[in-house]
Amino acid sequence: MRAFAALGAVMLASCAPAPRGDAEHPTIVSLNPCTDAVLAEVADRAQLLAISHYSHDARASSMPQEQARRFRATGGTVEEVLALDPDVVVAGGFLAPATAQAFERLGIRVETFGIVSDFTENAAQIRRLAALAGHPERGEALLAGTDAALAAGRFDGPQADALLWQAGGIVPGELTLVAALLANAGFASHSAARGLGQAAYLPLEQVLADPPQIVIAAGSERMLTHPVLQSLEGVQYARLDPTLTFCGGPTVIRAAQRLAEIRRGA
Repeated sequence: MRAFAALGAVMLASCAPAPRGDAEHPTIVSLNPCTDAVLAEVADRAQLLAISHYSHDARASSMPQEQARRFRATGGTVEEVLALDPDVVVAGGFLAPATAQAFERLGIRVETFGIVSDFTENAAQIRRLAALAGHPERGEALLAGTDAALAAGRFDGPQADALLWQAGGIVPGELTLVAALLANAGFASHSAARGLGQAAYLPLEQVLADPPQIVIAAGSERMLTHPVLQSLEGVQYARLDPTLTFCGGPTVIRAAQRLAEIRRGA
């Protein structure tokens, strides 16, 4: 009987909800890989009850895996989140309305964040997430780091004609954060100059017929890594980790550093 009683106590303890935060420092579950990365920098470890499952996938994460694995991950279902009993759910702009309504009916506040398209929006999002976590000073510290990385990677000379070629053979649009990062590093968009917008498909044959000065491949498909790209006369070929093209926040620091390396080698 004592053994059964002890087992029951353990089961009850394991089912108990996580402790809730206070009004200034709420507990949070993040369902978006971009907000995962920022919250990991600005929230207390105990505040961030879980991050999205994307951040535990090195191909989709905007966080180093060593950092991401310190946090529990969820698939974003209402049942998983409810078991953690957070004060706030942070999600992307594509959160299903039915899911958002379910959280609100259960008394869980929902905050949604869109995709940032420039440095100004990135700064605003960092500040909003830091304020949500109750640590605005940490948001300012993160912004100081991104500003320093952008300043160190800024290239004020003539721009180089560069093609950022992403997974699936697509190119970025002009009004995107990665386009702003390219411009900061001294690159002119090869695809934009040819009228290609966000997520337009660019085949290998067209790249070979009208090559840029620099091909920056942010993907591992055969087309993006074809040996012929590295043998084009007068064309520089470089690789960019595709996870550096997804999000703002601390990702900006690593992206700015890598693009500056590529530009210095041009």
